[in-house]
Amino acid sequence: MIKNSYNIIGLMSGTSLDGLDICYAQYFYNGSWSFKILKAVTIPYSKTWVNILRCLVNKSVSQIDIINKDYTRLLSSFVLEFISNYNIESIDAISSHGHTAFHKPNEGLTFQIGNLKILAELINQTCICDFRTQDVNLGGQGAPLVPVGDVLLFNKYDFCINLGGFCNISFNKSNDITAFDICPLNIVFNYYSKQLGHDYDHLGSFASSGQTIMPLLEDLNSLNYYQISGPKSLGLEWVVENFHETIKNYDNNINDILRTLVEHAALQISETLNQYGNGQVLLSGGGTYNDFFIKILTQHSNSKFIIPSKPIIDYKEALIFGFLGVLKLRNEINCMKSVTGASKNHSTGEIYEIIK
Repeated sequence: MIKNSYNIIGLMSGTSLDGLDICYAQYFYNGSWSFKILKAVTIPYSKTWVNILRCLVNKSVSQIDIINKDYTRLLSSFVLEFISNYNIESIDAISSHGHTAFHKPNEGLTFQIGNLKILAELINQTCICDFRTQDVNLGGQGAPLVPVGDVLLFNKYDFCINLGGFCNISFNKSNDITAFDICPLNIVFNYYSKQLGHDYDHLGSFASSGQTIMPLLEDLNSLNYYQISGPKSLGLEWVVENFHETIKNYDNNINDILRTLVEHAALQISETLNQYGNGQVLLSGGGTYNDFFIKILTQHSNSKFIIPSKPIIDYKEALIFGFLGVLKLRNEINCMKSVTGASKNHSTGEIYEIIK
C-alpha cells in the first residue's frame, strides 16, 4: 500500500502496566517522513488485568492461551471505544505492539499476547502486529523496535532515549542505526515504590529522601549486562534474576534502595552517552516526569536533554508502532540488523487484512 499519507492507530502496552496507549496519527512522506498526532489517550487497565499481566511469566502454556484470547478481546474493546469517542472515520490500519508475556531472545523465544487475527475481525480494520517474532527467528533480539521510528521521525536529535519500564537509546552512527536497552528504569522504580504503598515514585520524592547505598550501587554497576556491547535487550526475567536477587542482599529501607536505583540508572545513561560523544538528547516516557531522576541525570552527563511536548513524552512509542505498521504496509525495512543482531534487515510484522 504505497501512498504519501496514512492514518494509523498505534497501540502500545509496556511494562509499567498503567494502561494501553492509543495514538491516532497521520504520517506523511515527501522525501522524508513527518507526522501529526491527532488524538491520543491512555486507557487504564483494571486491577484484575494489572495482576494478570504482571504474572504472565508464571503462567502455563494453556493459561497463556486463554489470556491471549481474552486480552485480544480487551484490546479490541479499547480501540472500538477510542474510535467511537473521537468519531474517527479515516483509518488505514491498526498497528499494535501487544503485551509481552515473555522475552528470552537468547533462547530464541519471545511472545506477545494480543496479536491474534481476531483483533482485526473484532475491530473490522486491517491490523499489523507481532513485530518481534520474525526478528527473533532471524537470530535477533526482537528489541528494541522503536529505533527506526526514532531516526526517521526525530532525526534532528543526536540521541533518542525512552525512559520507560526499561531505558533504551537509539541513534544514527555512521549511517547505521544503533540502539539497545541501557538499564531497567520504571520497572524497578515502580516495583519498590509499591512496597511503600504507591504505584510509582511521584516526582522522585521517595528517592530524593534516601541515601545512596554505595556497595549496592557497585554491585548493580558490575552486572554482566553492562559489560557487553549491543545488540542487547532486557526483559522482566532478567530483572527478577539479577536486580531483585542483588538487592535482596541489602537490608535497607526502600527510600535508600530507590535513591541507589536513581543513581545507578543516571550513571549507566551518562556513561553510554559519553561513549558515543554526547549531544542533544530527546527524552520521552514516564521517567521524564521524575524530576529528581532528571536532576541527577543532568548532574552526571555533559549532554543536553530536551523534554518535548506532553503528547510526545506520553505517546512516542505508540506513535512509532503506528509508523512501524506504515513501513510494513509499504513492505519497507522497519527492523535493522544493526539494532537487533538479526541476520538481515527486514520488514517485520503480521498483516491481518480486512477487505471492505
